[in-house]
Amino acid sequence: MTSDFKLPTSRGAALNPARTVLDNGAILLSKSTHTTPAVAISLSVRAGSVADPPDAAGMTWLLSRVIDRGTAARSATDIAEELDSRGITLTILVTRHTVTFVCTCLADDFEPVLTLLADIVMSPSLPQEEIAIRKGEVITAIRQDEDNPAIRATEALMALLYPDGHPYGRRTKGSVERVEQFTRAQLRQLHDDRFAPAALTAVIVGDVAPAQAQEVTSRVFGGWKKPAPPALLVPPVVPAGSRQRVVIPMMNKAQADIAYGFTTITRNDPAYYAYWLMNVAFGQYAIGGRLGDSIRERQGMAYYVSSSLDANAAPGPLSIRAGVSPANVDRAVASIDEEVARLVRDGLTARELDESRRYLIGSIPRALETNVAIANFLQVEEFFGLGLDYDARLPDLLNAVTMDEVNAAARRALNPDRATLVIAGPYADRELGASGNLVVG
Repeated sequence: MTSDFKLPTSRGAALNPARTVLDNGAILLSKSTHTTPAVAISLSVRAGSVADPPDAAGMTWLLSRVIDRGTAARSATDIAEELDSRGITLTILVTRHTVTFVCTCLADDFEPVLTLLADIVMSPSLPQEEIAIRKGEVITAIRQDEDNPAIRATEALMALLYPDGHPYGRRTKGSVERVEQFTRAQLRQLHDDRFAPAALTAVIVGDVAPAQAQEVTSRVFGGWKKPAPPALLVPPVVPAGSRQRVVIPMMNKAQADIAYGFTTITRNDPAYYAYWLMNVAFGQYAIGGRLGDSIRERQGMAYYVSSSLDANAAPGPLSIRAGVSPANVDRAVASIDEEVARLVRDGLTARELDESRRYLIGSIPRALETNVAIANFLQVEEFFGLGLDYDARLPDLLNAVTMDEVNAAARRALNPDRATLVIAGPYADRELGASGNLVVG
């Protein structure tokens, strides 16, 4: 059954930021908003965790923790005092493909704040004493992750879906052993290799005119002269051909966490919008779509259950996560298998597709309510080359998806016989010894 429902589009509401490529290759996107006398600044460098050397997972994460702890012209104290005096919190985010610096400042402070951020991005001094402090903090965070069943299950799922050293399968923070070994020279080399103007996208959103944003950005970054770094090529992904099941015993925990998933598609695959709608109906909408309704609400087996789609530059995962009582692990896994098989066999209903479409289109204005949210949206828009009017075209892209395309996405992506499954927690695997099972400590 197909649906004729279509939501109205909003072509007149395109953000249409001003886009400029500086002489050194840096990209600037600027958008004026005047709701508050403030400006959001987002500086994104294409140097995420995929830039880690093959035997040095976690190096980019450590660099991101120490990069703001001093520059050639400023000490860590100078930077902290300059930010604190303006009431600014600088957030540094590491993803698979980017390191992003985000903050909001008063419009009157835009120029000195951008100057400070540019100094951090271009000229970090990476003091040895600060590296030692940040190493300790990262190692503490890693040990906390290793004691968390949900994180252990998710990291193990990614390692199974992306084996053989694939960068998506490596732990973003790395391991205690490797972090302890990182040197200042290695961090310096990583910065020298990956941080360059041609790898930078600056997004400025708020109470500043595009002409002023361009003038200030050109001035503070214009003197940065470095060759473009080599492209970060992500190896191809081979989807699992058979079911894999791993158990990570954590017998001192009260809850077992399940991570269950498949590799899917890239963000630029034309089928992305069908996958997106399919996933929303399956496990993301409201309290968890079909999965939440069946496993959490009607069967009462899970503390939480949901699915997520992370299409990326390489084919990303569609993962299902659930937290359950140890006594309910086997029943919960069987129910996930059943819901996956039912979606592949029967597809979505017209109502599910319509509600998912309404949810996504209706969420677009809410996703663009703040300057920081707009800046984040524009960074994604630029990274994937979606076009400056993407926000206005998005309703049309979602409206154009047919029921047949959504159901074809489910058939292409999902199959219980090819699922990869990790259970972490106080669980003794009754299937131990069966084909495809593995228990790790």
